[in-house]
Amino acid sequence: MSINQRNSTVTIDDLALHVVESGPPGGRPFLFLHGWPESWRTWLGVMDAADAGPPEARIIAIDLPGIGESTGVAGRGSKLRLAETVHALVRYLDLTGLTLVGHDAGGMAAYAYLRRFDDVERVVIMNTVIPGIDPWNEVLRNPYIWHFGLHAVPDLPETLVRGRQAEYFDYFYDVLSADPGRISAASRAAHAAAYGDDAALTAGFDLYRAFPQDASDNAAFAEAGAVDIPLLYVRGDREGGDIDAYARGFRDAGVKNLTTATVPDAGHFAQEEQPADVWRIISDFAHSTAN
Repeated sequence: MSINQRNSTVTIDDLALHVVESGPPGGRPFLFLHGWPESWRTWLGVMDAADAGPPEARIIAIDLPGIGESTGVAGRGSKLRLAETVHALVRYLDLTGLTLVGHDAGGMAAYAYLRRFDDVERVVIMNTVIPGIDPWNEVLRNPYIWHFGLHAVPDLPETLVRGRQAEYFDYFYDVLSADPGRISAASRAAHAAAYGDDAALTAGFDLYRAFPQDASDNAAFAEAGAVDIPLLYVRGDREGGDIDAYARGFRDAGVKNLTTATVPDAGHFAQEEQPADVWRIISDFAHSTAN
C-alpha cells in the first residue's frame, strides 16, 4: 500500500466502514464503491493514477458493509440501504462537490443514491446492469449470467464456495476480463481474503439476493419522476453488450443528463485492467460537469 494512503474506520449506526483515502484532504472528492467479488483494493490502480496527476483529487474507497475490513449488515444487500449508508458516510466526511463512482453491485448502489439523494454532484456507474432497468430482463435470460441465480439461493453458494474463494473468484476474473493477467495475484489474493469468513461470503451473495427488492425500488424511482444529476455510464469495450441499450434504459427510467463511455481493451473489471484510462474518463467527466 502506498505511503500516501490513509486508513480509517467510520462508525455508522451498527456498521464499521473501512475507509481508504489518498490525495489532498481538501481536494475534489471522489468516492468509490466496489462490486463482487471485489474489495476496496480494486481501485488501487485508479488511486495511483489519480495521485500521479495534478494534486487536486481526494480519492476515497471503502469496503462495502460486511466485506473486507468493514463489519455489520446493511439491509441484506439492498442497494437502497447501501445508498443510505453511503449517504451517512458522505455527511460524516462532509463531502461537497462529490463524484460517486460504483462498479458492478457498487454501481447499482450508486444508481440508488442518484435517485434517492440530491447532495451528490455527479455519478459514474461502471460495468453493470441496473435491476429493473432495461436491459435487465435480457441480461437475466443470458445463460452466461448463470451466477445471478446461483448466488441468490439461500446458503448454497456459501456451502459451495467456502474454503475455495480464490479458485471460484479466479473463474470470473479470467472469463470476464480482456486479459486476465492484468488482474494481479496480489489483487486476487486481497479480494479472496476480503470474503474469507462466512459473514463476508453472505454479505457478498446478499447483493444478488436483494435483486428483486432492488428492481422494485428502481421501478418506484422511475415512477416518481426524472433526475437531473449528471450520470456517466462506462463499460469495457471487450465486455460485450450494447451500450446504447443501457443508455436507452437509463433515459427511459428518467435519467435526463446521461453520458456514456467505453474503456479501450478492457472487460468487466476495467478499473483493474486499464486503471489509467478509467481515471482519465472519470476525471474528464468530473471536469466537464463542474459547476
